[in-house]
Amino acid sequence: MNLVIEEARIGDLNTLIEFQLKMAMETEELKLDREILSKGVKAVYEDPAKARYFVARIDERVVGMLMITLEWSDWRNGWVWWIQSVYVEQEFRKDGIFRSLYTYIRNVVENSDTIRGLRLYVDKRNIKAQKVYNALGMTGEHYTTYEWMKNN
Repeated sequence: MNLVIEEARIGDLNTLIEFQLKMAMETEELKLDREILSKGVKAVYEDPAKARYFVARIDERVVGMLMITLEWSDWRNGWVWWIQSVYVEQEFRKDGIFRSLYTYIRNVVENSDTIRGLRLYVDKRNIKAQKVYNALGMTGEHYTTYEWMKNN
């Protein structure tokens, strides 16, 4: 297995959209509007300040992804990277794909003078993902996330 972790390419756009649709359905039983989602993913390519996608490839096939968004921390005088939109194709789960993506991102953070750490949020019902994050040394003990979303 020739696994490569890298920033997503424009040619990955349709795969990222498909992964997002699958992830929302699997994790939250949420059917996303494809048109809105497509515009949202394209917006990242048009303005990389919004986010960055990273992918895992096996022989040029994208088998996993995650998205990074930024939070400025005045307490730390640096950036916190938020890991979002994590998805690994079912047939490649338990093959260390997410671990490889996470390790790649963590190495970027560890070697940066301006990025202070990583955060993510997970649906409380997604116990499998929580076990993976705990196994990687992340902790969910410090913060609880609250939200308000406008109905579209």
